[in-house]
Amino acid sequence: MALVKWDPFRDLSGLQSSINRLFDDSFRFWREPEAALTQEGAFPVDIKDTPGELLIKAELPGFNKDNIKVILTDNLLTIRAERQKEEKEENANYLRVERSYGSFSRSFTLNMPVKQDKLRAHYHDGVLEITLPKEEDARKKEININIEG
Repeated sequence: MALVKWDPFRDLSGLQSSINRLFDDSFRFWREPEAALTQEGAFPVDIKDTPGELLIKAELPGFNKDNIKVILTDNLLTIRAERQKEEKEENANYLRVERSYGSFSRSFTLNMPVKQDKLRAHYHDGVLEITLPKEEDARKKEININIEG
């Protein structure tokens, strides 16, 4: 028979780990912007940087085109969408309600100037495509700088 030394704090360290994990999972979206994308109500977005333009694709299934707004203010691009809640039927027995209703919004800071008169947006099959042509001077150019000495 082996003797085992009793540790009164062994169970408390397991409890402490569980509490830490609970807080880490609950508040991760404040520390990690990528985690906010997976939160309920956020819509996924792809942003592609090409030599001539920025291409943005946002998944907005089930939205009416008239309820989607794309706004560019200075260098901040905002996509807003709203889905109205359907009226529930009397005496309807819903087994599950998972669709989200209300206002949804994502904003992105543009780190380069764009041609504001050439901006385009197209919505088809639940995907919003935004094309932001870059200003000519925003494209990468090679410039030789003379070194004085």
